[in-house]
Amino acid sequence: MAATRSIATRSKSAGSDGDAASYSDGPMTIEGMTGPQRAAVILLVLGEDHGRAIWEEFDDEEIRIITRAMAELGTVDSDQVEKLMLDFVGRLSSAGAITGSFDRTISLLEKILPTDQVALIMEEIRGPAGRNMWQKLGNIDAVVLANFLKNEYPQTIAVILSRIRPDHSANVLRNLPNELSIEVVGRMLRMESVQKEALDHIENTLRTEFVSTLTQTRRRDPHEMMAEIFNGFDRQTEVRFLAALDVTNQDSAERIRALMFTFEDLGKLDSAGLQTLMRQVDKDMLARALKGANEEMRAFFLGAMSQRAAKNMQDDMQGLGPLRLKEVDEAQMKMVTLAKDLAEKGEIVIAKGNSEDELVY
Repeated sequence: MAATRSIATRSKSAGSDGDAASYSDGPMTIEGMTGPQRAAVILLVLGEDHGRAIWEEFDDEEIRIITRAMAELGTVDSDQVEKLMLDFVGRLSSAGAITGSFDRTISLLEKILPTDQVALIMEEIRGPAGRNMWQKLGNIDAVVLANFLKNEYPQTIAVILSRIRPDHSANVLRNLPNELSIEVVGRMLRMESVQKEALDHIENTLRTEFVSTLTQTRRRDPHEMMAEIFNGFDRQTEVRFLAALDVTNQDSAERIRALMFTFEDLGKLDSAGLQTLMRQVDKDMLARALKGANEEMRAFFLGAMSQRAAKNMQDDMQGLGPLRLKEVDEAQMKMVTLAKDLAEKGEIVIAKGNSEDELVY
């Protein structure tokens, strides 16, 4: 992994902008390959499963350099592939010929990276032949676009929103600061025809400035990633890691706790969502989960049942006898996973914290 990343890193100094070097019309040889081209061949051979960990180590600039080289690679004969791999790892028994193309590059990246990041990278490679900037903006998340536009002049924002889909404009306006959004609406109502030169200037500015801003915005908060990892821990492991973080980095520990989704968060379901969840939950799983729950959570679930069903559930819990904490954790984790699945399908809404912090998984 480090060797592949080193190839990509060294390639930044090759050429004026780090693009892959030109190549002849015939099959390529490893002697004539640039660093990005070598990395592209290796990643094509590894494919999505084995290459995923390597792709995740690259920064956005390295990904753009390698994907450009991959899209322009052409055919590399099997003997050259084998020679390159032998040179790279010291051994490779055999490999077939591969062909790097625009379509294959998109197919590979879409299985590894977020869709909008792939679109951004490939649109850069596609160049002027691709869709125009206004069409591209229609695929950008409304919150991300609003965060970028909120520092622009109201008139500029008005022009941009008048050029994209009405439903997308509505979502962007909803996420702009209130006073600014009202000003933009006013400008849009008073807007007359915009000169082509002004439109071209705005489009070029978006193309040059928005790309880098969006890339930075897309970087994921590591606390979100760690919260997802912590959600998969059993209770003892979770407590151990959070206790250690409380000592070394209390702020991070608190942020992770706030982002984690736990069994206790099911207590924030509305009545309709709770009923939907309970219809899907296995009776034995619910009994095991409630057996180790606090009194508040027990009352929450039992209160949603008829008196008879609640009495039967309490009898089932008592009939289970002593349970190991691990069994309780597993049952509660399965319920959390089920709730997330239902939320993804739009059947329930999951909220964390107050109503303004509502999250749908």
